[in-house]
Amino acid sequence: MSSKLAAAAAGALRARARAALRTKGGGDLPRFTSPGTQERPNGYLFNRTPPPPGESRQWEDWELPCYVTSFLTIVILGVGLNAKPDLTLETWAHKKALERLQSQQQQTAAAGADSE
Repeated sequence: MSSKLAAAAAGALRARARAALRTKGGGDLPRFTSPGTQERPNGYLFNRTPPPPGESRQWEDWELPCYVTSFLTIVILGVGLNAKPDLTLETWAHKKALERLQSQQQQTAAAGADSE
């Protein structure tokens, strides 16, 4: 009984998968593996031909803001991360230990002055 049920479920699943493939065009290659529209590679980066000799490449409208923002980010992070305070637990404990040593030295000095 359960094998008939499993066979029926598998058949229904196969039929739905076949219908989905037909409606979504699944018989062809996916888009990311399709050959595309370029007939053959031309050997240039980003498929851009270089400018003629003696002429410089024109910047696109996004390049200047991107370069300025990147430079400012690096400068701000470089200065900001180098100037941040030392908030580690070890530094705090070292300062507290030095304060305690100084207070102990002052107490012993005061006790020594009182006894004389």
